[in-house]
Amino acid sequence: MLRPAERDPARKMSTISAASVEPVAIEGTEKKPMKPCCACPETKKVRDACIIEKGEESCTDLIEAHKDCMRALGFKI
Repeated sequence: MLRPAERDPARKMSTISAASVEPVAIEGTEKKPMKPCCACPETKKVRDACIIEKGEESCTDLIEAHKDCMRALGFKI
C-alpha cells in the first residue's frame, strides 16, 4: 500500500523542495533588524553559562566579548 506522499507525486515533491528553498527577499521590502536577544548566540551561550556557574565577576572577559560582538552587529551597548 502506498503512503499519501507516494500516491501524489506533487505532494512528495513539494515537501522536498519546500525544505531546501531559502526565503527570497521581495523587491521594495526591507529586512527586519535583528533583535538583541537573537544576536551573537555563540558568545551569549558561553557568557550565560559562565555567569550561572561562576558568577558575573569571574566572567568579565566573556561579557566583553559578547558586547564586542553586539557592537559589531550595530547594537549600541
